[in-house]
Order: sequence, then C-alpha cells, then structure tokens
Amino acid sequence: MQDIINGRCGWCGTDELYVKYHDEEWGRLVTDDRTLFEFLVLESSQAGLSWITILKKREGYRKAFCNFDAGQVAQMTDEDVERLMQFEGIVRNRLKIKSTITNARLFLAVQKEFGSFYNYTLSFFPDGKPIVNTVHSLSDIPVSSPQSDAMSKDMKKRGFKFFGSTICYAHLQAAGFVNDHLAECICRQVKEEH
Repeated sequence: MQDIINGRCGWCGTDELYVKYHDEEWGRLVTDDRTLFEFLVLESSQAGLSWITILKKREGYRKAFCNFDAGQVAQMTDEDVERLMQFEGIVRNRLKIKSTITNARLFLAVQKEFGSFYNYTLSFFPDGKPIVNTVHSLSDIPVSSPQSDAMSKDMKKRGFKFFGSTICYAHLQAAGFVNDHLAECICRQVKEEH
C-alpha cells in the first residue's frame, strides 16, 4: 500500500466515502459522548472485518441502534436482537448485536462514574491530553499503544465486548485521541497551519 495517495494517508485510497471519512473525521478530537458511542459501536462491529465494510453500513447502524443513543440502545431486548438479525443494513452477527446492547449499558455506567466517556478516555493519557504522533510511513503506525492496552484492559474488566487493544487503538485514532495522520498528509498540514 502506498503511504500517500493524492496527498492523503494511503489507507483511504480513492474511495469517495473513505476519503471523506479520512478528511473530515479520522484523527479529529471527538469530545461528544454520542459520537464516541457511535465510534465504539462501529469499531467493535468491525472486529475481523474491513473498516470500509462498516463505513458503508454506517447509516444502517444509525437506524438499527437508535441514532447511537446509548440510553435507548441499553433498553433493547432479545426481541430487538432477533429483529436486527433480519436487518440487512448491519453486519448480522448475534454476538456483536448483543455486545452492542451490553456495551451501551456499560457506556452509561462509565459516564455516570467519570462524568462523560470523554473524561474516561482521557484518564488513560499522560497529562490528560491527546497524543500527536509523527509518522512518515503507514508501516510505522502502531496497532496498539500503552494507552489502548490499559483502556481495553479496563473496559474488558468492566465487561465490554469486542474491544481488545487493537480495536481500542483504532477507536482512539478515529476519535482523535491519537493523531496518526502521516506527517506528509494534507490533513496534517491543515491542522498545523491553524
């Protein structure tokens, strides 16, 4: 895979949806808990699949999981699981659907304990600040970090499912707690000019 394609991190290639996601979302700090829950749902659904597969089903996930309202998702029942097993807009994996409901309940508990999921996430970072890495090649981007190891370990202890260190790291990248845009990427240049 090329490191830079059309001035961007090469992993997004030229797919319009992927490029838009790369340019407008990935690596930008998310402070809003609803969006953090959305990324948590999407990342945990991605386990074992490609991110573009999930990105293409994002609207389906939005419909299936109450516009990513953790409070409403936490109330979902076994009947909802059966209904979603028939819904083509998402990956129809019973364990992942059930884990989304479980994760929603745990997400609410974390919010209650820390004031927000955002605060909880920052608690794993030195000085409570996001990390900006300087990376020149896609092959140098790590798949996990001490922060993702600690956070996923804590989340596992709390009962979260489908959120190992690699998925946690992808979540931290997506939500901007870790900026892994390549140094030569246009998103990096724009950020540094402001």
